[in-house]
Amino acid sequence: MAHLTTSVEYGIHCLLWLVESQAPPSSRDLAELQGVSPAFLAKIFPKLEKAGIVTASEGVRGGYRLARPAETITFLEIVDAIEGEKPLFDCQQIRGRCALFQGTPPAWSTDGVCAVHAVMLQAEKAMRAALASQSLASVHAALGRKAPPEFTGQVQQWMSDRLSGRRPGRTARSSEPSG
Repeated sequence: MAHLTTSVEYGIHCLLWLVESQAPPSSRDLAELQGVSPAFLAKIFPKLEKAGIVTASEGVRGGYRLARPAETITFLEIVDAIEGEKPLFDCQQIRGRCALFQGTPPAWSTDGVCAVHAVMLQAEKAMRAALASQSLASVHAALGRKAPPEFTGQVQQWMSDRLSGRRPGRTARSSEPSG
């Protein structure tokens, strides 16, 4: 788990919208809802699908749904799906390169895990445990307590308008041609 990129942030925010989604939104719909790049987001969803976090439906009205209950999807799974299971720290074995060793390090200098690497392994283990302890559902619930109750309805209406072909925010009457 190297540096976490914006892909993780975008992916998690999109997955949070899928927790209560009535109909499967496309990655483009999710990108436009959040003001992020549709092309960039389109690269994230196949990774989430491959990891079994989302499923895709095909066709003109196709989109994404969570593949299983949000309670069973951890932040660690999402991070690993998007970023891959990369180590937090890539030890370069510098301890064996001391100029005093003249090319051949003594065994005492390279035996066991490097002390620096040991600290980094401990940090990675703690970070992975923290990510594994948070589910999509628990974070969704926390966000739900923060947003006003009408916000969820507004988002659902926005998505419904998108799926019905109307521009979000317009009523059916205002989307009809005048005249």
